[in-house]
Amino acid sequence: MKRMLVLMSLALASSASATTLTVWSHFTNADEVAWLRAQTASYTRAAGHQVNIVGLPLDQIPDRLIQSAAKGQGPDLIVSLPQDRLGQLAAAGVIAPMERYVWSPSDLDRSVTQAMTYRGKLLALPMFAESVALVYNKKLVPRAPTSWNEFLRVAGQNTRDGRFGFLTDLSNAYANYGFFSAYGGYIFKESSGTLDVKNIGLANAGSRQAVSLLNDLRFKHGLVPEGITPDAAKSAFLDGRLAMLVTGPWDMGDIKKAGIDYGITTLPAPPRASGKWSPLVGVQGIVMNAYSKDKAAAGRLAQALVTSTAQVSFNRAGGRIPVSSKARTELKTDPVVTGFGKAISAGTPMPNVPEMGAVWGPWTNAVTQSTAAVTPDYAATLGGAVTEIRKSIK
Repeated sequence: MKRMLVLMSLALASSASATTLTVWSHFTNADEVAWLRAQTASYTRAAGHQVNIVGLPLDQIPDRLIQSAAKGQGPDLIVSLPQDRLGQLAAAGVIAPMERYVWSPSDLDRSVTQAMTYRGKLLALPMFAESVALVYNKKLVPRAPTSWNEFLRVAGQNTRDGRFGFLTDLSNAYANYGFFSAYGGYIFKESSGTLDVKNIGLANAGSRQAVSLLNDLRFKHGLVPEGITPDAAKSAFLDGRLAMLVTGPWDMGDIKKAGIDYGITTLPAPPRASGKWSPLVGVQGIVMNAYSKDKAAAGRLAQALVTSTAQVSFNRAGGRIPVSSKARTELKTDPVVTGFGKAISAGTPMPNVPEMGAVWGPWTNAVTQSTAAVTPDYAATLGGAVTEIRKSIK
């Protein structure tokens, strides 16, 4: 690290002239906006380069970059973009590889770097991540269940008289992907950092086991009633009527305000699974415009925004889960960082290819149908979804 800092200082000192960098950001949280301004101001003092921050809605950024980059009207950096935008931007040729700006690859989870890698190239510096995890009420569940049998027992004991032991939106394919992965299901087959969009594993034997387990949670074990939505499950948890909930960091603010004494952990491996529960991981990172006129200066700013120290201060500003292991260690007394950090480390990166857009609808419909009746035809339902996905991709 010291050698890296020395090299960075020398690079800064050798800069021939000051320039102005433009950063596009979708941050709207006042504390996160203030954090970004403070970080860029610190960079300006160290490097002599001015930074102009432009706020834009996230959904507008990819198209605007594609339209403006080659004309020299786009930003130097985008802070930040989720991995599912990378494929579109890479195909358009408007973002630059970022490998040379990584501080320490060993400080990052494999799921995090894989999420930011497209066709073998790292196209964004990872900044923060999210996934779902099992959040439990310690008043009702003093100790997190460590086996599937214990999980079912604890959930069953807490399901009575208008109270629930465990709830999840069974139709939510994203939230329940961890079961697919545990049994060997997958969206697109990954090999050496590249996803094969022709190899879809959402109808294989493992995926059929996953939807069968979800079906059992409703009909065999009687844990998840029909019609449970994320809002309904969250409401029950906030009211103290729910022992265990599958959700993400986005709900933790309300859970804290409700005064719930909570814990966060991963779900135990389901029965007869070949692997562990592995949720989908979403990562956001800093992207560089391929047409930036000063990539060296932009790269140094990007580096400064993702150091472990910067990630700690960013977490304290807005609660985002850092991707740096060193930052998580520094924040180890924060149960949200520790709990979701564990889930992210165990997770599977959400595919970052454009073809993922063809997956969500058919997959969600298939999961919904698979949990709507006692004995559905899982093979036909999932097989039909995969056929539809393949047609859309073609």
